[in-house]
Amino acid sequence: MPMAGNTTLKPTTNPKVERPRLYKVMLLNDDYTPREFVIMVLKAVFRMSEDTGYRVMMTAHKLGTSVVMVAARDIAETKAQEAVDLAKAADFPLMFTTEPEE
Repeated sequence: MPMAGNTTLKPTTNPKVERPRLYKVMLLNDDYTPREFVIMVLKAVFRMSEDTGYRVMMTAHKLGTSVVMVAARDIAETKAQEAVDLAKAADFPLMFTTEPEE
């Protein structure tokens, strides 16, 4: 049975799916939070080893900031907030921020 009208099927094209933008979690240096506490937070929140935590902490100490991790925005923001909350609970001014990766 012939179809009524002129129906043309267009080939479907896959829409271009962009990868979500990644965000860096940054550790900011401060002169009050003990090094041991910073390393403990890096181990607890970011699952770092003692050595890696020490290196990240020392980089922030020397340069002012250090990249802790790169992840999707929601993960980065959640981890940064978790780390800041841990520090606040212990009365330390330790700060973690997030920023888009270039």
